[in-house]
Amino acid sequence: MTATIDDSSSDLRTVRGPLIGLPHLLRLRRNPIHHNDVLRSSYGDVIKLNVFGTTLHACYGLDAAEQILINRDRDFANGPAWSHFIGPFFRRGLMLLDFDEHLHHRRILQHAFTQEAMRRYHAVMVPHIKAGIAGWGDVPNPRMNELFKQLTLDLALETFVGVDLSQAEQDRLNKAFIAAVRAGTSIVRKNVPGTPWAKGLAARKVLEEFFYAHLPAKRRDGGDDLFAQLCIARSEDGDEFSDADIVNHMIFLLMAAHDTSTITMSAMAYYLAKNPEWQEQARAESVAAGGSDYDAISSLDLQERIMKESLRLCSPVPSMPRVAVRDVSVNGYRIPEGSFVAVSPFYNHHDPSVWPDAERFDPERFAEDRREDKAHRMAFHAFGGGVHKCIGMHFAGIQVRAIFHELLLHYRWSVPADYEWPLDLVALPFPRDRLPVTLERL
Repeated sequence: MTATIDDSSSDLRTVRGPLIGLPHLLRLRRNPIHHNDVLRSSYGDVIKLNVFGTTLHACYGLDAAEQILINRDRDFANGPAWSHFIGPFFRRGLMLLDFDEHLHHRRILQHAFTQEAMRRYHAVMVPHIKAGIAGWGDVPNPRMNELFKQLTLDLALETFVGVDLSQAEQDRLNKAFIAAVRAGTSIVRKNVPGTPWAKGLAARKVLEEFFYAHLPAKRRDGGDDLFAQLCIARSEDGDEFSDADIVNHMIFLLMAAHDTSTITMSAMAYYLAKNPEWQEQARAESVAAGGSDYDAISSLDLQERIMKESLRLCSPVPSMPRVAVRDVSVNGYRIPEGSFVAVSPFYNHHDPSVWPDAERFDPERFAEDRREDKAHRMAFHAFGGGVHKCIGMHFAGIQVRAIFHELLLHYRWSVPADYEWPLDLVALPFPRDRLPVTLERL
């Protein structure tokens, strides 16, 4: 449990951890479940690691996840935590704002994620999904992670940005987003030439120049894309975004939509290749749906369960940091004001006390007659929790199901029986081999 410390809290334990954090960080990147188990059994339900230029308190268990992410007492702040890692590259994105300011921006942004907006975005996406997937059968040595990354970037540029770009410009933006994301885990955290941090700063400049260049036309001409919607979005009180607000939110939302969707779909493709019986059931559901319109896609319940189970096994955001704004206790440990804390959905989603046979892929965990995700309020928190729960989660669900609907109708894919994807958590999870498959046209 988490609580603000009062004068009677002298019996709180002191957080311990290994003296040097970097070797453990490297092990966590390659084997996060096992090594977290090792650290937890060695040091307790809160441990500290000296990494990324700070001391990070890893808080284990669902009670800690609930108290930190739901944050009822406002003991923790999002902004200073994420700003330490990605602030120079995604500054003043929604996830980096807190309390009243966060609420103010979220209320304006919410108008770009209504049900009506989802239908418009879906209508824009579908032709590009069909066109993009049509050529996958001709790709030599296809790697699903690469195919999804390119498709989601194309869709993000069409749905979110709505600007016609040359392939060279698309590649330039893609490279900038990748550099900005990876910069957050740079060991050298200064503008030293050649380091990921320096590359991330240069990437931010590229992205700012792009959005500022196209902003006047978006304000003037409008459109169905997110960029245009942010230009006209108003809160119920009539508040609107400045040019700087729009650029900051676009850079952050495009990153979030691009990378997390790529990771989610890569996981789905991997588990459906490893479990072909589930792939066939999902294909039968798509055939029965009888179309690609918004209502048909929304009805794909099995694919939604497959998506959630893939998110459980491979959370796109493996760790969610916060900063304590006052002295607090977590799991009976003293956390001083200003300390970094972190909750790991990636680790918590493999807790066998909540998820029986936790390593097994089983979408029926989310079926109404089981609902293992309801065993605890935070049993499933791939999208975060509380006021910072992902604002684009419904958009992501529609996009992912729309893509897999077309993929299942036109292709069957497989991997060798002994294949295990080499997952790396260097920043966000990704397969180091980019997930090679055998792709067969239907």
